[in-house]
Amino acid sequence: MDIKIYSTSTCPYCIMAKKYFSSRGLTYQDLDVSKDKAAADAMVKVSGQMGVPVILINGEIIIGFNKSRIESIIGK
Repeated sequence: MDIKIYSTSTCPYCIMAKKYFSSRGLTYQDLDVSKDKAAADAMVKVSGQMGVPVILINGEIIIGFNKSRIESIIGK
């Protein structure tokens, strides 16, 4: 499963998302958009959003930490 999280280190919803994936034993790529301009540009290009988190699971975009949507994609 390919999971990317566009985040910042101070965003509480980003932190919750990362803890959730870790608790499920799922690995993810964390892209800190506050430190990586290329990642920030990619996030906006992919999602049209400036806010974080933006989560991509196998190419499907989730805006924010939407646990029910995440679970519908990864399976419970």
